[in-house]
Amino acid sequence: MEISQLIQSLRDELNQHNYNYYVLDKPTISDFEFDQKLKQLQELEEKHPELYDENSPTLRVGGTITKNFETVTHDYRMYSLDNSYSKEDVIDWENRIQKVLGNAAIQYTCELKYDGASISITYENGKLKRAVTRGDGFQGDDVTNNIKTIKSVPLVLKGDFPSKFDIRGEIILPLEGFEKMNQELIEIGETPYSNPRNTASGSLKLQDSSEVAKRPLECLLYFIIGNNLPIKSQFDSLNKARNWGFKVPKEAILANNLEEVFQYIDYWDTHRHTLPYETDGVVIKVNDFQQQDELGYTAKSPRWAIAYKFKAEQVSTTLNSISYQVGRTGAITPVANLEPVQLAGTIVKRASLHNSDQIEKLDIRTGDTVFVEKGGEIIPKIIGVDFSKRNVNSEPTQYITHCPECNTKLERIEGEANHYCPNFYGCPPQIIGRIQHYITRKAMDIEGLGGETVALLFNNGLIKDYSDLYELKIEQIIPLERMAQKSAENLINGIEKSKQVSFDRVLYAIGIRYVGETVAKKLVKHYKSIDAISKATLMDLILVDEIGEKIAQSVIDFFDKPDNVRIIERLKSFGVQMELIEKFNPNATNKFQGKTFVVSGVFSQFSRDDLKQSIEDNGGKVGSSISAKTTFVVAGENMGPAKLEKAQQLNIPIISEEEYIKMLDN
Repeated sequence: MEISQLIQSLRDELNQHNYNYYVLDKPTISDFEFDQKLKQLQELEEKHPELYDENSPTLRVGGTITKNFETVTHDYRMYSLDNSYSKEDVIDWENRIQKVLGNAAIQYTCELKYDGASISITYENGKLKRAVTRGDGFQGDDVTNNIKTIKSVPLVLKGDFPSKFDIRGEIILPLEGFEKMNQELIEIGETPYSNPRNTASGSLKLQDSSEVAKRPLECLLYFIIGNNLPIKSQFDSLNKARNWGFKVPKEAILANNLEEVFQYIDYWDTHRHTLPYETDGVVIKVNDFQQQDELGYTAKSPRWAIAYKFKAEQVSTTLNSISYQVGRTGAITPVANLEPVQLAGTIVKRASLHNSDQIEKLDIRTGDTVFVEKGGEIIPKIIGVDFSKRNVNSEPTQYITHCPECNTKLERIEGEANHYCPNFYGCPPQIIGRIQHYITRKAMDIEGLGGETVALLFNNGLIKDYSDLYELKIEQIIPLERMAQKSAENLINGIEKSKQVSFDRVLYAIGIRYVGETVAKKLVKHYKSIDAISKATLMDLILVDEIGEKIAQSVIDFFDKPDNVRIIERLKSFGVQMELIEKFNPNATNKFQGKTFVVSGVFSQFSRDDLKQSIEDNGGKVGSSISAKTTFVVAGENMGPAKLEKAQQLNIPIISEEEYIKMLDN
C-alpha cells in the first residue's frame, strides 16, 4: 500500500473509532490500540508533511496557539429563544402561531435545553471549515482550532451530506468530567471552577488548544441551516445529522399536539437529574420548515420556537446588608449582599432587589432570612422572607434619598419604578458606564479595551467621555497599572479601528435612552445621518416605523443637551461614522416607493430573504403580517392558509413570483 493510501486509511479508521466511542458510546477497540494507531499516524505525518490534512485526527490533541480570536460575521444570524415559565405561556404561544398558520395541523419537535456555550460550525464538502461562537448573534469569535480538539465534533462527515451548511449546537461539560476537573484543582490547592456552563464557555477562548484538548468537553448538535438543504423538518434534520456523524441527543421526540409536549416536559422535569449534563428546560419547535418560514422571526427570536424553563431551584440564606449601584442612565439598583449559599450549581453572594417598590412589597430587611432563586436559572433574585425567623427588633428598610456616589438628591419620574441620580455629567459611575457601553461588542467593539481599563482611564483623568478615547496616546497609557507597550498599542489600534463601525452601531453606542439595537437600525434606515436625526421634531420621529412617543422624546432630550451635541461633533471630527453608507446596487430603483409587500410561501427563483431584499432595494417595504396597509402579497408554493384568507378578506392583490418579476422588469 502506498504511503498516501496508508495515511488516509489510518485517518478514516481513527475517525470511525472516534465516532464509535464519543458519539455512539460503543467502542470497538481498546484505548491502548487506539493510541498505538494514532501514534503510527503521527509518525507517518511527520515524515511526510506534504500529505498534511487540516482535519487529521492527530490534530485533536491540540497545540495551536491563538493569541487573538478573529471576529467573524455569521452567514445566518444566531437568534436567542423566547422563554416561558408555565404551560399557560406555551398555550398562548400556540395560539399566536395558529393565527398565522390557520387550521393547518402542527407537529412539534421537543428537545432538552442543554446549558452550555453556543457554537456554529460550518462544513464544506464534508469537512469542518470553521467554528464560531454565538457572540452577539450577528458575529462571533473564530474558535476553530479549539473546537477541533473536541472528540464528538466530526472533522470529516459521512453519508449524503450537503456541499455546504452550518450546524448549531452547545459545547457542554458533562457533570462527571466537571467534578473530576474540580477534584484535581482541590488536590493541588487551587480554587475549583464555579459551574460546568461557565467552564465550557471559558474553554473555547483558551489560547492553547492543547489545554482545551485536556478537558472532557462534548458538542451536542441541534439545528442545521443553509441554502437549498434536502431537509423538510426539524426532526428529520436531527436524524440526518446523526447519520452524517454528529452527536445529537436521543432524548428529542416528535409531538403531535401540546398534550404530548406537556407529557415530555413533565417527564424530564423529574428525570433531568439522571442525565450526564446540566439541562434547564425544554425547547419546543414547530417541526415543519415550511411552517417555520411562514412564522418568521421577531427582532430577537424565531416565532416558531419557545423554551420552557424548568422551575428554578430555591434556597434560603441571610441578608447581611443592602448596597446601592448607579447605572449608566443614573438608575439606582439596590443589591442584596447575602451569606454565601450554593444555588443551581453556583455560589450566590448577591441578588438584585430591583427597586424600592420591591423592597417595600416583600418587606425585606437587613438580617432577614430570605428565599433566593435564579430567575430563569441565571440571575439570582429574592422572592420572599421567612418572617418566622425575623428579629423582633428589626427596622423597616429606609431607601436612600441621595446618590451613594456623588451625594446628589435622587429623583423618581412619575410612572417609573426606579430612582435616578440626575447628575448626568458629574456622577462617576454614570460617566464610566456610558463609556463602557460605548466600547461593548454590540456597539463599537473596541478590541483591547475592557470595562476595568475604562475605569482606570477615567480615574487617572485621561478620559471624561467616550469622545476622549480618540485623543489617547500610547505614552499616556503605558504608565497605568497592568499596562505594557503591546497592550497599549492594541488599545490604540482598537480605538482607531472603531472608526469603521457602521452608523447604526454608533447610534446604539452613544447611549440614547430607550434606543437599543433595533431602534437604532430603524432610525438610521429612515434618517441616514446623525444630523437629520438631531433636527427631527417629535412628530417626525413618532411617524417613523415602530418609534413611539417615549423613544421620540428621549431622542429629542438627548440632542437638547449641549454637552451631547459637543461630544457628537467631536466624534465626527475624529472620523467616527455618522452617516449610513449604503451598499451600491446598480439595479436599485424607487419603483416600489410607498408600497408594502408581504411575502408568503416557497419560491423557485428567489430565496425568501433575497425576495425581501429585492423589494427593499426598489424602495418598497416588507411587512410581517397582512393588514389594510398591505399593497401586495407575493405568494409562493404552500402559502399559509391564514394569510391567504386574510388577504382575500381585505381584497389585497395576491401576485405570483413571476408576476413580481414582471413588475420588477417593468
